[in-house]
Amino acid sequence: MNASPPGLFIVGTDTEVGKTYVTAQIAQQIRATGKRVGVYKPVASGCYQENGQYRSEDAECLWEAAGKPADLLTVCPQQFEAPLAPPEAARLEGRSVDEKLLRSGLEHWKQESDIVLVEGVGGLMSPLTDEEFVADLAYEFGFPVLVVVPNQLGVINQTLQTLITAVTFRDGIHVAGIIVNHCRSPESTDLSRETNRQAISRHAVPPVLAEVAWQGSFDEPVDWFAVASSQAG
Repeated sequence: MNASPPGLFIVGTDTEVGKTYVTAQIAQQIRATGKRVGVYKPVASGCYQENGQYRSEDAECLWEAAGKPADLLTVCPQQFEAPLAPPEAARLEGRSVDEKLLRSGLEHWKQESDIVLVEGVGGLMSPLTDEEFVADLAYEFGFPVLVVVPNQLGVINQTLQTLITAVTFRDGIHVAGIIVNHCRSPESTDLSRETNRQAISRHAVPPVLAEVAWQGSFDEPVDWFAVASSQAG
C-alpha cells in the first residue's frame, strides 16, 4: 500500500472567516496542476434539506472545487440542520455526532488522493462532540494546520490566541502557516486592514503565506505540497 498522502487541516480563528472559500481556492489551484485533491469536512451543521436529504453548502463548494471526486456524502458524512456547534445541532435532532465516523471518513481520501484538504468546524476549540474539539481531530490526523484569519479589527488577538492554543494542545499541533482573508466588503472603513498582515507577521512564529482579496484569490503563489509536507521545527 502506498504511503499516506500529504495533507492540510484548515481551521479558522472563528466562524464566518472564509475558511471554506480559502480551502476551495487551494483545491482549485492544486487540481489545475493535474493532481488528485481529496476534500474532507468531517461534520457540518447549518445544513439545508432537499428531497429529504441534508445538504451542506460548504461541502458542495469543496466538492466542486476539487472536481467532484467521489460524492458529497464522502466529502461530509455527518450533517445537521441547526446553525450550532455539531453536538448541539445533533442533540436537537435526537442524534449525536459519531466519533468513529469523524475519523474513518478520512480513509477514502487517503487512498484516492495525492493531497488531502480537511476543513474543520470554526476554530481549534470548537466542539465536535460532547468530549472532543476540532483540535483533537487536527492532532490525531497529523496534518500541518493552516489558519485562515479575517482581515478585520481584532484579528491580531484572535490569531495569536489560536497559535497559543495549537502549541499548548496535548504536546503541540504544528501550524504551517496563516492565510489573511478579506472576508468583508472592501467598502468597509476598517483601517486595520492596511496593517493586520504586517502586525501578524511581526508577532507570529508561523509565516503569513498569502493574502486573499475580497472574492478573489491569493496575492502570491504558494507551494501547497511543500506546506503540507512541512514539519514542526
